[in-house]
Amino acid sequence: MSAKQQYAGVYARERATTLKVLKAFPADKSSFKPHDRSSSALQLAWTFVIENNIAMGALHGPLDLSAGFPPVQGTYSDILHAYEASGRDLLAALEKTPDSRLSETVNFFTGPKQMGAVPVGDLLWVMLMDSIHHRGQLSVYIRLAGGKVPSIYGPSADEPWN
Repeated sequence: MSAKQQYAGVYARERATTLKVLKAFPADKSSFKPHDRSSSALQLAWTFVIENNIAMGALHGPLDLSAGFPPVQGTYSDILHAYEASGRDLLAALEKTPDSRLSETVNFFTGPKQMGAVPVGDLLWVMLMDSIHHRGQLSVYIRLAGGKVPSIYGPSADEPWN
């Protein structure tokens, strides 16, 4: 299995789990945030779309982050659909990308106020791992907003495996 195939398989499984978590959040509470310094659930959901778009930008190259983090666009439902579409687009772009592209570099954050050359393959994994991190945050938001937390890597109190 190539590095590209391995990433595609892991991404597809994690994307399905992220969709399950996104769908479990009570959409009518999308402005919920557990603390003043926290992102709202809507902003957190938007992060998944942005990270898919950054990964696609890295595949297509060159990666241009000069515009900064785009503002949230749409309702919670709109963002859920945007995540579904961007995930499909990312997998399609990855399939068309030559394996050699994963070894090429793009300019990306390497430290505070610091940019540097990062291999495309590494950046894909960073975006996926950061998405998983934010998915964990959203799973906590679900419970605090009164929703039912789905099974992620194992049973949850709301979705037991028995």
